[in-house]
Amino acid sequence: MSTIDYLVLVLTGVGAGFFNVVAGGGSMLTLPLLIFMGLPPAMANGTNRIAILWQNVFAINKFRKAGIIEFPYSIYLGLAAIPGAVLGGILAVDIKGELFTRILAIIMLVVGVLIVFGSPKKKGHESGEKVKRNTWLSIFIFFLIGIYGGFIHAGVGFFMIFVLDRLHQYPLARINSIKIIVAFIYTLAVVFVFMYNDLIHWEFGLTLAVGTSIGGWLGSYFSIKKGDKWIKALLLITIVALSIKLWFYT
Repeated sequence: MSTIDYLVLVLTGVGAGFFNVVAGGGSMLTLPLLIFMGLPPAMANGTNRIAILWQNVFAINKFRKAGIIEFPYSIYLGLAAIPGAVLGGILAVDIKGELFTRILAIIMLVVGVLIVFGSPKKKGHESGEKVKRNTWLSIFIFFLIGIYGGFIHAGVGFFMIFVLDRLHQYPLARINSIKIIVAFIYTLAVVFVFMYNDLIHWEFGLTLAVGTSIGGWLGSYFSIKKGDKWIKALLLITIVALSIKLWFYT
């Protein structure tokens, strides 16, 4: 790779890591870039997981230091997502397709509107009340989310935000902390699937991981400091921009 290639990967990684932690959709930046740089779609998908893994390591550490960790509930959801993610990883042969991207664009817009404009009044950790949980329903839903996350990952954060918002009414900073822990756990399992199939370009993946690690730390800092109002605004902007990109991207 040239110096420009390294720089582009790192800078794109910073943006992707930030958006992945705060909202979601960072892989909409990194996957097309990896394909543009010459990787086959399946290898780009696998290579992207290395960047996601390291991004979440740094973000989790930042949330942990701020005391915004939902333990052990996050672990339960992450473990529930592993079987689905492994299945999705095995099925991950082709990540392109105009129909697929347009369907995803519509889903992202619907989920975004529901999160930003349809959220009930926040309870639980912000008011001192105990958060209501339906653990078994959550485990089943996160198994299904794991299938999608294992297959492509792009946009999976939007689905996790929606589910955690609807089921538990967590504040968004805490939702983001749960989301990245779940993603870290199932991504760790999926990496082995792609490694087994020799679908990881390590030089690209580790270079991209430098950027996503920085972006993940910045995204967790933003989530902790800015609160729901700013996170929702950025979430909506991200969803609209990525949905438009997805609709016209072939």
